[in-house]
Amino acid sequence: MNQAIEKLIELLDTGGPVVYILAALSVIVLTITIVKLFQFFVAGVFQNKSAADAVDLFRRGLREEAFHVVNQRKKLSDKLIARSIFGLVFSSLNREEVREEVFRDAASKVETLRGQLRILELIAMLAPLLGLFGTVVGMIDAFQALEKAGNQVDPSILSGGIWVALLTTAAGLAVAMPTVVIHNYLDSRLEKFVLTIDDLMTRLFVADFNITPTEVKQNVTAI
Repeated sequence: MNQAIEKLIELLDTGGPVVYILAALSVIVLTITIVKLFQFFVAGVFQNKSAADAVDLFRRGLREEAFHVVNQRKKLSDKLIARSIFGLVFSSLNREEVREEVFRDAASKVETLRGQLRILELIAMLAPLLGLFGTVVGMIDAFQALEKAGNQVDPSILSGGIWVALLTTAAGLAVAMPTVVIHNYLDSRLEKFVLTIDDLMTRLFVADFNITPTEVKQNVTAI
């Protein structure tokens, strides 16, 4: 364990300031990933079955039962559905006013969930560029050392300088690749959550979905 730490410190020292910056960026990526996973879990991004159950009950005409399914729950999906049902059933506001207010609140909450994803996107783009920058600077240093050597050129000077220079590129790619994967995964999960919430709330607010099965049967029979 101690040898691994010493090796890591040696690589950081060899790579110079650019590698230290990339190491700091990797810590930021890890921290944001943990925070976002926890935040998504609390918001119900990975699971919103109770919200779907409440909407199904509401569509069947069991409005109070639907409200109690999601009332007092902590997940964002449940809160939005509960607020929608409360506005439609228990408030004096009309349907359009309730819809506008709930969708405004939903957009605000989703934007909060999306917040730090932009930082991951920025790091994914910036890390390879930093690595390339470090490589260019390292190559300049290597050729300067070669020039100063004059006629007594030692191939190890150039090869050692190139190795150190390429280290920053490798570090940049090592940070960028997992960051791209993490960002795309979290972003896709959030987009799926947004589509699900939009679908559930639309099913609540579209008037035709408020007809109970009995009323539907009566209408079909009348036709």
